[in-house]
Amino acid sequence: MNKTRLLIGAIVGVFFLGGCISDDETTSEGNWVQRSYFEGSNRSNAASFSIDSRAFIMGGYTGDEYLNDFWEYNATGDYWIKKADFPGEARSNAVAFSIDGKGYVGTGYDGTDKLNDFWEYDPESDTWKEVASFGGTARYNAIGFSLVDKGYIGTGYDGSEQKDFWQYDPATDSWTQIISMGGAKRQGASVFVIDDTAYIGTGINNGSYEYDFWALDGNTLEWTRKNDLDYSDDYGIVRSEASAFSIDSYGYIVAGSIGSVMGSTWEYHPSDDTWEEKTPIEAVYRAGASAFSVNSRAYVLLGRSSSLRFDDIYEFQPFIYYDEED
Repeated sequence: MNKTRLLIGAIVGVFFLGGCISDDETTSEGNWVQRSYFEGSNRSNAASFSIDSRAFIMGGYTGDEYLNDFWEYNATGDYWIKKADFPGEARSNAVAFSIDGKGYVGTGYDGTDKLNDFWEYDPESDTWKEVASFGGTARYNAIGFSLVDKGYIGTGYDGSEQKDFWQYDPATDSWTQIISMGGAKRQGASVFVIDDTAYIGTGINNGSYEYDFWALDGNTLEWTRKNDLDYSDDYGIVRSEASAFSIDSYGYIVAGSIGSVMGSTWEYHPSDDTWEEKTPIEAVYRAGASAFSVNSRAYVLLGRSSSLRFDDIYEFQPFIYYDEED
């Protein structure tokens, strides 16, 4: 097993334009279908969460401006609805998750300051309210997720990389620090949730891309180290600012950056702690994209490549073979 961290710029990437799939990948499993363009400004590093059959996008960065607009995506009808603007500071690199029919957004960067405020969104009334500030230090490029009716925020950058984790209880509107993640500190990590377990990996620390991969049990709050992301020579999962999501009993890491933007897609099998490569995203390769899953359907959208920001959205169909015609 290669235990050497990958240094920034040590690997030279290739910039691919939309849908550039090589001949040896045309029979690979996993298909991408473009859906209705996002109606807001092109952006990267927006926060996203889903509630039942609805998905939501907040904020991000255009390259010139930090944003606080808020949008709902209807996957059934493939259309967007403008919702009440987020009332906090406009920001990018925030975290978001949902618990019991409510959405939560917090932390991030407003162009000047790192942030630790935290907000609750009620989709039924389309209203926001500020709740207890995040219990850790103000930061951005953290990860957030929910497990067993609690929310969690951890890792990120507060002036240096971090690996602490904090639990949010919406019933008491309070934060409690839990045992920190093992391994390296990091920012720009990836997380997906399968059943009651969060799987966390990738990211960057002190200029090095991290390869360790961890599982947090939402019932016991115990951490378990899984196989490293460079466990096999066939794995190419190490990266930063990737998109991550789950569909049923599988987890996915898509795109991101390792010195240059990437488009590769990897599927995680928790039953045997292994990964399978799928069809790369059929779009301009990118980092800082958003992702969500609703009704066993998953989407990757927005993001950046160099100075370009995007407004496109793609649905990933993991068990359908690549079709260059769709």
